[in-house]
Amino acid sequence: MSTPEQEIEYRQFRFSPPPGSTEIFLVRHGESAPARGDAPFDLVDGQADPDLAPEGRDHAQRVGARLAGERIDAIYVTTLRRTVQTAAPLAEKLGLTPVVEPDLREIHLGDWENGLFRKYTTDGHPIVDRLWTEQRWDVIPGAESDERFGARLRGALTRIAAAHPDQRVAVFTHGGVIGEVFAQATRAVERFAFLGADNGSISHLVLHGDRWIVRRFNDTAHLATPLG
Repeated sequence: MSTPEQEIEYRQFRFSPPPGSTEIFLVRHGESAPARGDAPFDLVDGQADPDLAPEGRDHAQRVGARLAGERIDAIYVTTLRRTVQTAAPLAEKLGLTPVVEPDLREIHLGDWENGLFRKYTTDGHPIVDRLWTEQRWDVIPGAESDERFGARLRGALTRIAAAHPDQRVAVFTHGGVIGEVFAQATRAVERFAFLGADNGSISHLVLHGDRWIVRRFNDTAHLATPLG
C-alpha cells in the first residue's frame, strides 16, 4: 500500500564528497620568526626559510590536536621548514611520514625576499599600493609571475588528488598559496580576496576532476582566537 504524500519527509541536503574525489585540508603554517635586518633568514632556492616563532610552535600543537581525530590518509609539506615544523605534531600523532611537494611552496617575492616584503609593507613602500590595486604579485621586482604561480599550484593539487581518490589529505602550506587556490576555486574577481588565512588556520576543499568545491576557509576554532 502506498504511503500518503503528507507522511513522506524530505530532509535538507547534506553534503558528501562525490565518489572518487579527494578532500584536502590546507593548513597555513604557524607564525614564523620575525624578520630582522641584522639576522637574515636562511634561503632555500632563493626563498626565505625562517623557523617557527614560539607562537607558531603553539599553533602547530593546536593543529595537530584538532586534526588527530580526523581520518587523514596522507600529509604533504613544502620545501620550506615552517611547513615541516607545523606538520610535525600531527605526523607524530598519526604515524605518517609527510611527503614533500615543492610546487606548493610560497610565491617567490624576487627582490623582496628575506624579510623585505614585511619591512616594505610596514614602511608603506609605494609598490605595496600597486600590489593591492593591481592584485598581482609580479609588480614586485623579480617576483614570480601570477600565471606561473597559479599553474604550479593547480598542477600540484591535481597530482595530489589523482594519487588519493576517496581519501583525505592534510597539506601544510603558505598564506599566498591558500589565497591563490581559493581564488581559483571560487573564480574570484578579486585575486587577493582570500589572502587573509591566519597562521595555523585550516581551509578545506574537495577536488573532483576539474571541480574544486569549497567547504571551509580560515577555520581557527582550535586556536581559541576571537571572531574578527
